[in-house]
Amino acid sequence: MPGFPSPILQPEQLSVSFTQTKKNPYETYYFTQILDHFNYNPQSYQTFQQRYLMNDTYWGGARNRSPIFVYTGNEGDIEWFAQNTGFMFETAPRFQALLVFLEHRFYGESVPFGGDKKVAYKNASTLGYLSSMQALADYATLILDLKKNLSALDSPVVVFGGSYGGMLAAWFRLKYPHVAIGALSSSSPILYFENITSPNSFNNIITRDFRSESENCYKVIKGSWQEIEDTADRPGGLELLQKSFRVCKNYISASALEGWLRTAFTYTAMTDYPTPSNFLSPLPAYPVKEMCRAIDNPTVNDTFGKLYGAANIYYNYTGTATCFDLLDHSDPHGLDEWSWQACTEMIMPVGGNSKESIFPESEWNYDARASFCKDNYDVVPRPTWITTEYGGHDIGRVLKRFGSNIIFFNGLRDPWSGGGVLKNISESIVAIVAEKGAHHVDLRFSTNEDPEWLRDVRRREVEIIDKWLSQYYQSLT
Repeated sequence: MPGFPSPILQPEQLSVSFTQTKKNPYETYYFTQILDHFNYNPQSYQTFQQRYLMNDTYWGGARNRSPIFVYTGNEGDIEWFAQNTGFMFETAPRFQALLVFLEHRFYGESVPFGGDKKVAYKNASTLGYLSSMQALADYATLILDLKKNLSALDSPVVVFGGSYGGMLAAWFRLKYPHVAIGALSSSSPILYFENITSPNSFNNIITRDFRSESENCYKVIKGSWQEIEDTADRPGGLELLQKSFRVCKNYISASALEGWLRTAFTYTAMTDYPTPSNFLSPLPAYPVKEMCRAIDNPTVNDTFGKLYGAANIYYNYTGTATCFDLLDHSDPHGLDEWSWQACTEMIMPVGGNSKESIFPESEWNYDARASFCKDNYDVVPRPTWITTEYGGHDIGRVLKRFGSNIIFFNGLRDPWSGGGVLKNISESIVAIVAEKGAHHVDLRFSTNEDPEWLRDVRRREVEIIDKWLSQYYQSLT
């Protein structure tokens, strides 16, 4: 089931300078949220506790009308996202901003039905309350209540988000312009619906990333899939694969091994950051380059040894793993319920492969998705709903007529960038594109090793946000 990144280890470490500023980077609060914003039947009025995090270290206060920067939470534990969004912490002092991180319903601790996940995740009758529309309404309701409680009705709100959270940030600005004056939408593939973007685009970009480092690297990966299957079909072949890839002895199959390798290549391309990271797993700077270096190693002659060396960079850069469990589907940050969203509204046609792809040639299959959703949830996907609710077709022409104050950032090494907004739509709906950028790299904590292009991206984002705020304050006079 296609989805956004699933972290398998620890969140990014907060910068030393920030952790020294305050012992706890945020305080945790809970808001009594309504279950259903769009109906008036008795069950709609049930409530649940929605978690949010807040940091007021630098806030100038309601009296000064200081801004409120809000992160529109993704499909997982909000603490993980807060700890990976250094840009907000680092820009708060300049703007004297209050920082708020909102957790998405059905994820983390923000689980309806008394917080009982067995009940909440049981079937479509309860999971039916999990949708982007309900989440956006949650965010609007919480923000307005928070501003009222802080006597900060004139404090402007800017929303931030990356990946699915970036999609929510952009959609929030469009749906609730009276709540947020602007949105920074990073690596948000809002055009990956209804074949607006080619189903081959995602894997085409992964292919381009690896091929740009080494033609041999590309050829080795591209030719490996058939070699794995041929080996698995031979007597003793699975044992050879198990030994070659240090797979734990509990399970091995060709398809499981291929999925394990595909995950490594995909997530490494997404997080091909210019500095060492620990977002999805511990990785060196420019990990795609490092993978290709392992594959191109002249001292390793066999294909499986080369692939193992590459996969080891993603799964075992710390060198602590003794074997790899292909059945390990642990979910430490609680992202599993994304599969429900991917079966209802988030029908994103990714996964097709052209003849040039490093993965086996294939077509994206809607029927296979629909069959999965029927079997697992007894639900029929609605592939046209997102574009009906939020738009997407002819987005330049449409948003130019009524939208404003949105930054769309995309790094072209990120496979999701194929479904992003890559051109300016108007003077205030701006696309910032970084040729060497990866998945929401702009939102990460800065380091002394950041390349100049990344510093320029962040400077430009700050300048645009500053302009939005200046225009807002001028409108109050």
